Amino acid sequence: MFRFFGLYFFFVWALYSRQIIIGTGGVGGIYYPTGQNICKILNEKASGIECNAVSTKGSVYNINGIKQGLFEFAIAQSDTIFSAYNGIGTFKGKPFKKIRTVMTIYPELFTFIVRKAANIKMIHDIKGKIISIGVKGSGTRDTAEMLFRAAKPLSKDIIKSVKELDAQQSQEALKEGKIDGYFTVTGHPSSQIKELAQSTDIDIISISPQSCLALKGILIKNPFFTLSKIPANTYRGVNKDVESFGVKATLITSADTDYKTVYTLIKTVMTNFEEFKKMHPAYSNITKKDVIKGLGAPLHPAARDYFKKMGIF
Repeated sequence: MFRFFGLYFFFVWALYSRQIIIGTGGVGGIYYPTGQNICKILNEKASGIECNAVSTKGSVYNINGIKQGLFEFAIAQSDTIFSAYNGIGTFKGKPFKKIRTVMTIYPELFTFIVRKAANIKMIHDIKGKIISIGVKGSGTRDTAEMLFRAAKPLSKDIIKSVKELDAQQSQEALKEGKIDGYFTVTGHPSSQIKELAQSTDIDIISISPQSCLALKGILIKNPFFTLSKIPANTYRGVNKDVESFGVKATLITSADTDYKTVYTLIKTVMTNFEEFKKMHPAYSNITKKDVIKGLGAPLHPAARDYFKKMGIF
């Protein structure tokens, strides 16, 4: 009899449990563990939700995945979200007006990592070098190509060889001396970059309005970008502050995602916010008010209502 009721309650739970998938990024970046961390909190703290995080190609892929219904939630860069919502850039002529923000999570910087032996001191020194610009469908690639378009002295044509590698592949290629540098968009400190710096002499190149004049125009046209810096000595061998521009890693969904699921997710994460902040160094300095800054698309009604109720929005 006990066994019968046990099976009965299991099937009832399975019937009413909401299974959700979060699209993230490559396993070597921060999106993947961030999705896992959100799922861990939901699976432990929220009743009626079973959450799984899956590795993907990144922001552009994730936005298209939300549009196509491949997953209910995903993580993407705020600039790429803005492009999708407005039908510009990669999404030119194909606006995705149903994309909605659940919360912004942590700041990410467009980061140019090079081998010290490559003698690259500024962004324009990429001429004649072997550079990885990220894989198609990633936010890194989107941002890199935007910079190339805006900065006329820069062009993929002046690079000796363009490689299309994800963050993890780029790190391995740099370590093995197969490339001179690579672009990535990531939060700092990054455990993957720290690991790379332990085995390889690297430098990180500043990208500021002073070193790249086109950046000033980019910042004016794209208010979701902000200037920030990586503090000196964050990574071995990089003993100076590194300036760059950044976006926000953002949890997104569709306007069609049901209210209760979104409300449960955001309430659970925010109720356990201090626990969440301890789950990765990239979250360590964020505050509750930061999670509605740098929006690339409107908030989902459930998220907006929760933040209003808590006095955040």
